[in-house]
Amino acid sequence: MNTSLAIYPGSFDPVTNGHLDLIERGAKIFGRLIVAVLRNADKQPLFTVDERVEMLREVTRSFPTVEVDVFEGLLVDYARRRGAQVILRGIRAISDYEYELQMALMNRKLEPSLEIVFMMPAESYIYLSAHVVREIAQFGGPLTGLVPPVVERRLRAKVS
Repeated sequence: MNTSLAIYPGSFDPVTNGHLDLIERGAKIFGRLIVAVLRNADKQPLFTVDERVEMLREVTRSFPTVEVDVFEGLLVDYARRRGAQVILRGIRAISDYEYELQMALMNRKLEPSLEIVFMMPAESYIYLSAHVVREIAQFGGPLTGLVPPVVERRLRAKVS
């Protein structure tokens, strides 16, 4: 059995089916996967950190090797504290790649022992982002297939 520990960091505001696709696939590849919600005081998220953690725990309950946690500060410091060997990042488009490459190179400079693994979501989620989901919800658009039902209910309640 693979005993490596990977961290999948992000804001997850809200968690989408694209995120879940990467979580499910990452859970099959790595021995353990921590879905780490970034606490960032500079951003104004739609959901609080606690709300995002609750939703993530609910939608990942069926994955026994997945843990949901919160971190702030440098990702490499968090990875060191948790003993992680891998950072998992999703890439949807070339624009994601440019940003993620820059971050990966900086993280490698700060912590050379960390491996950065890029994964593409399933083709059906390649266009999907939390930003787009929030915008659709704010205008009352359909969210079926974009987020899990529990997230859709919370989104609808939050924007109404």
